[in-house]
Amino acid sequence: MKTIFRSTVALMAAIMAVSCGNGASKGAQQAVVAVAEEIPVVSVEQVSVRAVPQLATYTSTVQAYVKNNIAPQMAGRINKINVEIGDFVTKGQVLAEMDKAQLLQAQLQLQNQEVELQRLKTLYEAGGISKSDYDAVELGYNVAKTQVENLEENTVLRSPVNGVVTARNYDAGDMYSMSAPIYTVEQIKPVKLLVAISESDYTKVKKGDPVEITADALPGTTFYGKVEKIYPTVDPTTRTFTVEVVVSNNYNTLRPGMFARVTVNFGSNNSVVIPDVSVVKQQGSGERFVYVLNEDGTVNYQKVVLGRRMGTEYEVLEGLSDGAKIVTGGQIRLKDGVKVTVNE
Repeated sequence: MKTIFRSTVALMAAIMAVSCGNGASKGAQQAVVAVAEEIPVVSVEQVSVRAVPQLATYTSTVQAYVKNNIAPQMAGRINKINVEIGDFVTKGQVLAEMDKAQLLQAQLQLQNQEVELQRLKTLYEAGGISKSDYDAVELGYNVAKTQVENLEENTVLRSPVNGVVTARNYDAGDMYSMSAPIYTVEQIKPVKLLVAISESDYTKVKKGDPVEITADALPGTTFYGKVEKIYPTVDPTTRTFTVEVVVSNNYNTLRPGMFARVTVNFGSNNSVVIPDVSVVKQQGSGERFVYVLNEDGTVNYQKVVLGRRMGTEYEVLEGLSDGAKIVTGGQIRLKDGVKVTVNE
């Protein structure tokens, strides 16, 4: 700053000398030229290599970890509805009950066949009937038993997971028409997100990598998860591959359908880091440059390839070496090869 002050004073003195008369005009003009060629004063910072986390953020939608549509295999009347939309249910809990007439008939027939099987077994062991006759009756009994078990599963409908009821399409007394499930139950502890990542990062993602998730509906809250699955193919249209991220969601805070941002950690790189004020954009192009201070007091116009931005700093992928001194202030008067004075 002292150098700039002296330059301003000298310029004012030269202008006053020019105004005093023709005899002093030549010397005053030389003084003006000298002031105009005053060495620029710049601020300089020495850069260094640091570990830079390689983070990338993607958008996605929260999904249930498991989604089950609850319905019987056949049409029938719904006798009882036990839960409503929004209810949390446990695995094995009875959700609905269908008409039991067909089940009761099958159970009675099974009981008769069981009695007959036991009677024929006694005869077979005494030699009263052939083995083939006994095997035929035993086969019929086993078929009837399987039918009863199947009817039981389709008459008393249970939840296959711990979750929340997200849809109910019928009321008690309705005929189930097989057009839509009676219930939809979604497991939301944990939840999952499907993230489309560029194929250029395919080798960087590994199962178990940590991720951070934020949702627009829950400002100020960060959730943590991990990569559980990496899909083996790349979409030829978008040139992306899918990664499945799982979040524990212990307090059921995240809900299916929420818009979310997923930040994936690809590890870290050892890179040169520079302040953003040092970067000069070349007009008419997307290229970035910095001024590098040389040992002889001159500066060079150096092209750099930037990586991640971290607040007020940039990661440099190419163009600078560890320990380089770069200009961070006063670039407006600089050009390639000009000599400068460093402002201490």
